[in-house]
Amino acid sequence: MFPLYDVLPSRKKPYVTIALILINVVVFVYELMLNDRELLLFMYRYGLVPARYTVERVKEALGFSLLPFITHMFLHGGFWHILGNMWFLWIFGDNTEDEMGHVGYTLFYLSAGIFAALTQFVFTLHSTTPMVGASGAVSGVMGAYFVLFPYSRIVTLFPIFFFLTLVEIPAFYYLMIWFFIQVLNGLVGSYGIAWWAHIGGFVYGMIWGYILRMRRIHRYRY
Repeated sequence: MFPLYDVLPSRKKPYVTIALILINVVVFVYELMLNDRELLLFMYRYGLVPARYTVERVKEALGFSLLPFITHMFLHGGFWHILGNMWFLWIFGDNTEDEMGHVGYTLFYLSAGIFAALTQFVFTLHSTTPMVGASGAVSGVMGAYFVLFPYSRIVTLFPIFFFLTLVEIPAFYYLMIWFFIQVLNGLVGSYGIAWWAHIGGFVYGMIWGYILRMRRIHRYRY
């Protein structure tokens, strides 16, 4: 099920979402300009390496820095990696930004990425593989969307036997299925993808979404 767009129009221009996409693209273009050695060093310096904080020899090699908890979410490991993350951010980000406002959405996005990274960190304390990508923060956006706009519909490219067809799936069910897949992979321990970052980001987004929804209900009630 590949999402193409949602049917819920945004009221305002999603300036922050557009800016985040542009920043990620600029950083990725910079990555493409590096040779293999430079790129490896770049990933280890600005990607999140859990062992940097838990294994003494890795601490000594990389040095202590909390910056990767932020910078990791602007790095990507390949074309399809960044394309997928930015596509999902574009679909779910505009309405979420609409609801939160530009400043609130910016703070939410960055904090969701940090919380997602911390979640992955807890499950991979001694890993020496750099965690990179916006997927944790984007998962946070999706979690907030799940709570704030459950009745929206996601136009999805759906395979039926040998044919592809467009299907409108309620956002609640689409995102619930997506989240279930992340949890399943996290429990199985599929290698190479930060499943727990996706899970942590999504739950964090749900909490933010719930708080905003309660405020909205309270505002309308009074």
